[in-house]
Amino acid sequence: MVNLKKFLLIAGPCAIENVEICDRVAEELTKIQAAHPEISVVFKSSADKANRSTVQGYRGLGIERGLEILSHVRSRFNLPITTDFHTPDQARLIGRVVDVIQIPAFLCRQTDMLQAAAETEKIVSIKKGQFLSPWDMRHVVEKLRTFGAKEIIQMERGTSFGYGNLVVDMRSFQIMRENHCPVVYDLTHSLQLPGTGSNETGGTREFADTLAHAAIGAGVDGLFIETHPDPSRALCDRETQLPLETLGKRMDGYLKLYRIIKDLG
Repeated sequence: MVNLKKFLLIAGPCAIENVEICDRVAEELTKIQAAHPEISVVFKSSADKANRSTVQGYRGLGIERGLEILSHVRSRFNLPITTDFHTPDQARLIGRVVDVIQIPAFLCRQTDMLQAAAETEKIVSIKKGQFLSPWDMRHVVEKLRTFGAKEIIQMERGTSFGYGNLVVDMRSFQIMRENHCPVVYDLTHSLQLPGTGSNETGGTREFADTLAHAAIGAGVDGLFIETHPDPSRALCDRETQLPLETLGKRMDGYLKLYRIIKDLG
């Protein structure tokens, strides 16, 4: 069960590659959840990732096989699951399986997508587009509520800064919280350098801790982290996925800082 009153950790491999990788990540997430009962962990991976840089970009195993593996993770590890969708007709199928349905950043203003997500009656996670101001997210949230969404997660993943770069305005978290729903920091995708790789997006993983600490200090309600047992061999987003072996230690530190910030009020 997803508890939106707790600090959220939404994590998993970028796109589903096979059962074995998903199991390894899910096993680590269960350890993190057991070590930190004050957080709510959600397993994330893309069944079919349509927003690729090139036609050669890895998309996943497809909706049907991807949902089978997500269902397996949910059953075996007792973890809530989420995945994204890219057309309104995919929402109903995905909504039968997931606990949280995710709308990608580039599609955050698409009314039909928002309506389809709300109609699943699941928690809706909506990423703020790279082109959108934090103030404009109020219109996105209003659309979702108009269509009946009861629980909404907003995500900040950075704003386009010229060509091939993203920056995170730390004011965004406070501004978006005025919409009265949690704000999660998409750490992984804010590290991207869009369009700078040969056939895939580049990234600056070395700044992960710096930005995570800043976001937690700014009062974020959770983190979205893509992680892989061997990022250098991942089939997508290899420059920004965090090594799985470091995730537990990282979360220990992140949550220590979160507790300090929370105590400060």
